[in-house]
Amino acid sequence: MTGTPIRVGVLGAGGRMGAEVCRTVAADAGMVLAAAVAAAGGAGVAGIALSGDRAALAAAGCTVAVDFTHPDAAPGNVDWCLDNGIHAVVGTSGFDAARLEELSRRADAAGANVIVVPNFAIGAVLMMRFAELAAPFMDRVEVIELHHDGKADAPSGTAQSTAERLSTARDTVGGWADRGDSSESVPGARGGIVGGVRVHSVRLPGLVAHQEVIFGATGQTLTLRHDSIDRTSFMPGVLLAVRAVAGRPGLTVGLDPLLGI
Repeated sequence: MTGTPIRVGVLGAGGRMGAEVCRTVAADAGMVLAAAVAAAGGAGVAGIALSGDRAALAAAGCTVAVDFTHPDAAPGNVDWCLDNGIHAVVGTSGFDAARLEELSRRADAAGANVIVVPNFAIGAVLMMRFAELAAPFMDRVEVIELHHDGKADAPSGTAQSTAERLSTARDTVGGWADRGDSSESVPGARGGIVGGVRVHSVRLPGLVAHQEVIFGATGQTLTLRHDSIDRTSFMPGVLLAVRAVAGRPGLTVGLDPLLGI
């Protein structure tokens, strides 16, 4: 591969996803794993020591940072990256519409770019797109997302994004039919509501990341399901975003624009 390798730093490198990103970046001929940051520092990953200070990204000359931290930490990390002229690729959940709007303004003014991705698995991106296509033709829909028991947020960013996209797609034909929900004998049994769509979260050991979108109409159902059975499923999407972020001014949400869908 020709050209200067991309110098990449990873925030949240002490976690399972962050460590996998470190290994993937280190193995890519077009990238250099220049810095790895974890809240408490610690032992190295992929041949590089963990730093407890995100300033290590600037000291190492990183041009792109990948954030897989905690929803409470990620916004501050992204702001710091923008302030320091480092492009950011964000896989951490928790960026709502208001935060994304603020982030878009900051990125436009900062001269550094941001890609926020609810799910890096290409199959999950396709699942969400297929769900959008189906939405105008079915009467009702619910989303079930299943993740490992260490996931910090519920519902997942993927589920929230899916529900919002379903509602937008359905608006073209006047919104979803009356849900006709009966009262709950146990509060929360019917899940939460995001954009008019019921979303159910499951957290169990043994799971990685899974989602079903179940449509219902008279006499029929349609189920779209995606399963990530290993964290390596997210890595092609991460590499795609790292390669693309410098050429996408401002804020980009999701991998869809990078895939042309």
